[in-house]
Amino acid sequence: MSEAQYKRVVIKLSGEALAGEAGFGLSPQIIKSVAEEVKEVVDLGVEVAVVVGGGNIWRGKVGSEMGMERASADYMGMLATVMNSLALQDALEKLDIETRVQSSIVMTQVAEPYIRRKAVRHLEKKRVVIFAAGTGNPYFSTDTTAALRAAEINADAILMAKNNVDGVYSADPKVDANAVKYDTLTYLDVIQQGLQVMDSTASTLCMDNDIPLIVFSFMEKGNIKRAVMGEKIGTVVRRNS
Repeated sequence: MSEAQYKRVVIKLSGEALAGEAGFGLSPQIIKSVAEEVKEVVDLGVEVAVVVGGGNIWRGKVGSEMGMERASADYMGMLATVMNSLALQDALEKLDIETRVQSSIVMTQVAEPYIRRKAVRHLEKKRVVIFAAGTGNPYFSTDTTAALRAAEINADAILMAKNNVDGVYSADPKVDANAVKYDTLTYLDVIQQGLQVMDSTASTLCMDNDIPLIVFSFMEKGNIKRAVMGEKIGTVVRRNS
């Protein structure tokens, strides 16, 4: 099976995934390996957009729990995603992959502003587009950003690359030895069972727009390519089973 199953994808990377073992900041080795994985997919002719979280630098939720104004804490989180996006752009360009960062918060010195038509044009020219600064609105997670951008650019799927788990389980496999891994799920299952895949706003957006979601571990080399090729890895979440 040499042809990719999906022609245009959104890859969602959590900020924590980029921190590596340290759990905070950026790991150059991990960013380099992510860039290499993305290159494999680009080389297949697949159009790739990336949404990066900011949890390795700052989490808005934590800030608001410390007594900060939630909106301010969330804006700080959005700025953290811009730092991650620039680091990933640098790693991709070192591998000769043309990359553009589009930020939802206008900062013309470091990134293009997010313009949907421009993003689509970049993708058609086989450039990687990294969507930074979330949706530009507080209270919305980067999971919701991935769902929103995937709908806007008509992506075929969202690939959710996890660093600590290889799919969706009925319970936390680290805590519960009886946790069962699901191969397929519907978005209604995710919402009703309260499975920690993505927040309910993001799940609903994916369900309403019928965007498949593949949850898998990117700690195993080549998994992003496998997911794009349609191999059975991780858990696939769809609107209808």
